Amino acid sequence: MLLSIVIPVFNEEAVLPSLLASLLPVLSSINYDYELVFVDDGSQDGTRQQLTAMAAANSHIKVLEFSRNFGHQAAITAGLDFASGDAVVVMDADLQDPPELLPEMLHAFEQGFEVVSAQRITRDGEGVFKRSTAAMFYSLMQKAVDKRLKPQVGDFRLFSRAAVQVLRRFREQHRFMRGIVAWLGLKEAIIPFHRAPRAAGTSKYPFWKMAAFAWTAISSFSALPLKLSLYGGLITLMIGFFYSLKVIYEALTSSYTDQTWSSLVCLQLCFNGIILVAIGLIGEYVAKIYEESKGRPLYVVADAMNIGPHIAIPDRIGWLCADNPKPTKTQSETFSRQNGIPADAVTGRNT
Repeated sequence: MLLSIVIPVFNEEAVLPSLLASLLPVLSSINYDYELVFVDDGSQDGTRQQLTAMAAANSHIKVLEFSRNFGHQAAITAGLDFASGDAVVVMDADLQDPPELLPEMLHAFEQGFEVVSAQRITRDGEGVFKRSTAAMFYSLMQKAVDKRLKPQVGDFRLFSRAAVQVLRRFREQHRFMRGIVAWLGLKEAIIPFHRAPRAAGTSKYPFWKMAAFAWTAISSFSALPLKLSLYGGLITLMIGFFYSLKVIYEALTSSYTDQTWSSLVCLQLCFNGIILVAIGLIGEYVAKIYEESKGRPLYVVADAMNIGPHIAIPDRIGWLCADNPKPTKTQSETFSRQNGIPADAVTGRNT
């Protein structure tokens, strides 16, 4: 059987030697053939040169190089698109996802689980702020996106071949892989582990990027923001209605008329603020619909190593590699049959 390890990387020059030194002994100890699928998400340091040398020295190492930074979720998608294994593991390069957990994950896979997820029970090397915001993130995701989302479970997961084939059918531009996995409801095993500090380098998810990631997840998987704006509008409408009744009552029962301009100005500001927020939320959803309607590639591959000259290229991918031609009709039909994708979805639209 073949095990594929999908590893998205972005400016990970410092950690790649340590990663291979930890990963290869574990892979040699298990009864699986293996391939390492590195996806370079537009690195600007020496990561690309290191990956090129690694792929030249080891045919088990496959490399996809993006033309620019498309984001962590797009890199995971690319790895799943080109992984050939019977089991596919997605893990980060910083060694916070320990390779030593792979045998236990494979054992759960052999018992029939379609998804095996690693759950963090400790987060060493992270401050109170990072741990508290991470807890808030998972709590918010469960409430706003999907209650089936597991707390403290990231993208460190093993997928069966069948699960990968289903995941390949999701081709939306704004992606939240954890939400997709939860939405599928596949048979899942949870393996707890202690998360170690980064082996080298710096985190690629500062607070502002985590906040943007949370917003992408919520707006891509839930209409909750629109519902909240509706509820806020209804509450404000009721406040305005009762305030109007109060003004009419005072005008009918009192000879003194208080203009209360300040109150009117405050109410007007509240109404206008709620209206603008609602319009902004609607605009955000319309913008996502607009971007999806363009049908642009999810990512653009500028170079590929050890992928093979006859690989069937999935839909919505920009492919710039001259030595990997576009798929023929027969290759497209084979890819469609293997992955449950309609035959007309794998077309010459790829560039």
